[in-house]
Amino acid sequence: MARRKSWREKLEKEGEPRIVDDPKGRGRMLIPTPLMVDELVRKIPPGKLVTVSQLRDKLARDFGADFTCPLVTGIFLKIVAETAEEDLGRGKKDISPYWRVVKDDGSLNPKFPGEGKIQAQYLRKEGHEVLLIRNKYRVMDYKSRLVNPSEL
Repeated sequence: MARRKSWREKLEKEGEPRIVDDPKGRGRMLIPTPLMVDELVRKIPPGKLVTVSQLRDKLARDFGADFTCPLVTGIFLKIVAETAEEDLGRGKKDISPYWRVVKDDGSLNPKFPGEGKIQAQYLRKEGHEVLLIRNKYRVMDYKSRLVNPSEL
């Protein structure tokens, strides 16, 4: 039986970004790499937030695409988050601050480690108010904490 890959191995998987024609006819779509997503997440300053759409827009702009694949971006954000927690468990201190990435409505990602609970803890440590509303963790007044696109 094959050994299961670590999250770090998934993050560092060889590959190049690609721009493809969107099968739904929406234009040219960027397929990023996990390391590209990680690099962008690492640029989010402490105390600030970025939405998934902001990340996707930044990646698309940087590569001259019309948009970035939402499915692939979501998968790669999970890999970034799981790698950060895996690294933390191995004693690494310099981990990617995945917790600063929120959904477009300010809610936390239930697919991240801890189903939002760990992300909420990190955000509270950085001064954000996070509440559990209708079974969803949300950052209060998140729009005022969003990073300026020029900071990424």
